Parts: sequence; C-alpha cells; structure tokens
Amino acid sequence: MADFLLELPKAELHLHLEGSVEPETLYELDPSTPLEEFRALYSYADFESFLKAFGAVGKRLRSPGDYGLITRRLLERLAAQHVRYAEIILAAGVVLWKGQEFAPIFDAVREAAAGSPVEVRWILDAVRQFGVEQAMQVAEWAAERVGCGVVALGIGGSEERGPAEWFTDVFAFARRAGLRLHAHAGEGAGPQSVWAALQLGAERIGHGIAAIQDPALLRHLRERDIPLEVCITSNLVTGVVKCLEEHPVRRLFDAGVPIVLNTDDPAMFGCTLVGEYRLAARQFGFSEAELRGIAENGFKYAFGR
Repeated sequence: MADFLLELPKAELHLHLEGSVEPETLYELDPSTPLEEFRALYSYADFESFLKAFGAVGKRLRSPGDYGLITRRLLERLAAQHVRYAEIILAAGVVLWKGQEFAPIFDAVREAAAGSPVEVRWILDAVRQFGVEQAMQVAEWAAERVGCGVVALGIGGSEERGPAEWFTDVFAFARRAGLRLHAHAGEGAGPQSVWAALQLGAERIGHGIAAIQDPALLRHLRERDIPLEVCITSNLVTGVVKCLEEHPVRRLFDAGVPIVLNTDDPAMFGCTLVGEYRLAARQFGFSEAELRGIAENGFKYAFGR
C-alpha cells in the first residue's frame, strides 16, 4: 500500500501557498531570527489561533523573491510525492492587507512554477473577515489574470466573521469574468455555511465536513456532483474535529458525496498528501481501488483541466 500511494498520480486542489512554508524556509529567508522562533509560530490551540499564525507567516513574506522561493520549495515536495497537478491557493487578500503590490508577487510565483514537473494553476483567495471591498479587489486581480494561470476566485478565513452572503456581487463579477468559484465552508461553522456558499455559486467546497450533519445537504452534493475538498489532518490540528475517530471522511464517502483528499496547509499541520492517503487507508479502511478513485477525482474536479 505504501508504494502504491507514493507512485499513485495525484492532484492537490486545496493547498495554501503560505501554509506550505516550512519553518526552515522562513529561516532561509531571515537567518537573523532564530529557527526556534519560527517553529513556535506553528502551534495553535484552535481555529482562530491558527488564522493568526497563518497571518504571522504571511507577514514574513516581504518581497516577490520570498514568494518565488516558497513556491519552488513547495513544488519540489509535491514532485517527490508524484503530485502531477496542483491548484495552489494564493492569499491575495493577505497581500492586500500587507499593502504590497500584487503584480510582481504573482509574476514571481508564476515564474517559479514554470520549470516544475507539477502542472500548476492558481486560485486567488479573499479573506472573508476583511470585507467586501477587499474581496472585490482580489476578484479584479483574478479577472486580469484569467489567461495567465488563475482559474478561480475563492473566499477563506472566518466563516462566522465573514458570512458568504456578503460576497454575492463579488462572485457574480468573478463568474462574468470567466473565473470558477470556490469557497471554504463547513469547516468552523455548520451545514448552513455550506448552503450559503452554494447559494453564491461555489462549485467546490473547501472542507465542507459539516455537511455530515444535514442529510438534505448530503443528497444535494451527491446529486449535483459537487465535491468536498477534505483535509483530515488539518481538521484535527485546528480542533474542528476533536479526534481522528470522529472525522466524517468515511461517512461522507459512503453517502456518495464526491471527495478529494488534500493537505490544506502542509507545513503548518505537519502533513503530506501521501500521508493523508495513508491515513485514509489505515484509519478509515479505504481500499486501493477507493483511493485510486479519490485520486482520479483530483483531476476530474480540477478547475484548470
């Protein structure tokens, strides 16, 4: 099984660039700061403290060159796991929050990805709690780059502090611009958050595990063929699932909901994509055939293929 999972062609559809930055890479960018100080950032008691840590890592990315370096490091790790395709989520909302110019940052990550054996597309992510005006700016940036590797607009961050209903006009603009629509939902909030994201027009749901609480939602996802991007280790580390045995990945799969396995923020959660597949096999009894089907879903539901 271990060799099979390593060699299996895989896709990552829910992968944050900033969440892929290892403490050692931060030290590479800033050797004047002790490595242990960087490692201390990667500890969180709950989902809100994780969001703060994510922002703290983002603050340490100060130049386009920094973004280029973390992209190269990420793609090296993905290639070693036989990941063939990745839709990488770039926190454009955080770039805006930092007051940085977006164009040179995007040019740097795009150039860094150009020589990789991993086929890369980009999802520009707005931060829910930063509000509608900033989200529209991110949507405009994404629309300008539809032909340059950007395939979708997403919303992430706090579901409670940035309800999906705020972003109706933003998503409508993005759809008219030819972008696909993505939303984090049903991670730190309940099934109604997933319904709200679907009402916006989201075509894939990041996490979505709260759907297990709502039979009507499970039926809707199954019948409309709307996939959930499941990130098992992420949900444990952020505390949205209390223990591994309670994770609903197997029940979602058995209910016929399309799922894709992903890492979310692999450096910040100490996981790999191969490790997520191994966890699914070991803890939840997924067979080789089932895992092959889940891997195929990563290509089937990709926005950029």
